[in-house]
Amino acid sequence: MWRRPRLSMDEISIENLLADALKPVDPPQRMSDRLHDTFSAITDAAASDLANWAEELTESELESLRDPRNWIRPVTALAAGGVATGALILVGFRRRSRFRG
Repeated sequence: MWRRPRLSMDEISIENLLADALKPVDPPQRMSDRLHDTFSAITDAAASDLANWAEELTESELESLRDPRNWIRPVTALAAGGVATGALILVGFRRRSRFRG
């Protein structure tokens, strides 16, 4: 049968210090609020950029969209908006779980 070796007082205090230092810490609520505001702003900016870009297109530019090299701006805006929206969802889930727990 395996027995845990006896620890000296120094080893016990180091073990307690490490246990206290490695406890998980929840971020403050204002950090969550700032993240939510930042991701909302990114999502809104991406949607606005896409809307403005679509309104500015002429017929010749619409035809040029058939070339994938011209997709950089809309793909970038969609990616930024998608990532920010996903992050907003995660922050929202985190908030809800904190209020329930």
